[in-house]
Amino acid sequence: MNVNITSKQMEITQAIRDHVESRLDKLNKWQVPLINPHIILAKDPQGFVVDATISTPNGNLVASAKHPDMYAAINDLLAKLERQLNKAQHKGEARRADSSVKEADFESDAEPTE
Repeated sequence: MNVNITSKQMEITQAIRDHVESRLDKLNKWQVPLINPHIILAKDPQGFVVDATISTPNGNLVASAKHPDMYAAINDLLAKLERQLNKAQHKGEARRADSSVKEADFESDAEPTE
């Protein structure tokens, strides 16, 4: 997988690149092809900001995380992306009822009052 990692006001080391790629590899368990993942790392006065945009066949995944530690921000970002993939994968199963209320056949145990 070709991961596009860019940065603002900081240098991307091989350790940072390896960490991002290893965390993205964990998204492969969802068996969804990740198309052109783009990660942006930025230094902020309060810490680090990590943004991601990833295209999938079902739609785009967009997430952002902010943390004083860069590696923790990357981990938070990938957790958000994983939740989005989980939600997209199980969206069809999220229906609460098997049929609509209009089609339901309710049996009334209560006797009508007059």
